[in-house]
Amino acid sequence: MTGDADADAGAAGVSDVVPPLRLAEVTKRYEGGGGTVTALSDVDFAVGTGEVVAVVGPSGSGKSTMLNLLGLLDDPTEGRVELHGEPVAGRSERERTDVRRETIGFVFQDFHLIPTLSAVENVRLPTAFLPADATDRAVDLLERVGLGERLEHTPDELSGGQKQRVAIARSLINEPDVLLADEPTGNLDRDTGVSVLEEVRAIAAGGVGVVAVTHDDLVTEYADRTVELVDGVLRDA
Repeated sequence: MTGDADADAGAAGVSDVVPPLRLAEVTKRYEGGGGTVTALSDVDFAVGTGEVVAVVGPSGSGKSTMLNLLGLLDDPTEGRVELHGEPVAGRSERERTDVRRETIGFVFQDFHLIPTLSAVENVRLPTAFLPADATDRAVDLLERVGLGERLEHTPDELSGGQKQRVAIARSLINEPDVLLADEPTGNLDRDTGVSVLEEVRAIAAGGVGVVAVTHDDLVTEYADRTVELVDGVLRDA
């Protein structure tokens, strides 16, 4: 009987953990010439510490809108975006920028690397206006993703998979709690995609929550959980 009680207490403890990032009953509408478009409808979503969540769905289903809200790049029409249980609404743009830099890392399908900068320079770029020199951390991150011998290479000297690894390293430079990835394997062949996703799993194992928006079934194989958006409605896949 005691064992059952302990198990129940443990389960309650897990459920009481506040996720680093959450959408709470979020609806997002856009007004256009053709009327009102509901991009998201009553979405409740959270990513846990160390969890990899894949978000799938057809084009136009609301995935990009959801990613923009999670990234604090847009505001919901209704509902709340929460960071560590605290609502984001009411914060100034400067406060949002600061908390975004400190809390959220971004990885894009097209890498978004600066072509004239080396791998190290690209990785440390998000820290450009901070007082501390992040070169050592940038080097360490590149070594972690297997690019220790490519530190001074510019993007045109790197393969697609290597560019994505630089982008992943860059997203981690400020030690974020959550990594948001938009089609992280979209421009990669399968073998390279597997290599990148193994790195994503390693990042999650270090305590970072990962949300990957994708059309690629390979990504779902590496996710702890997959959710599907259809016409703005979120459900378990």
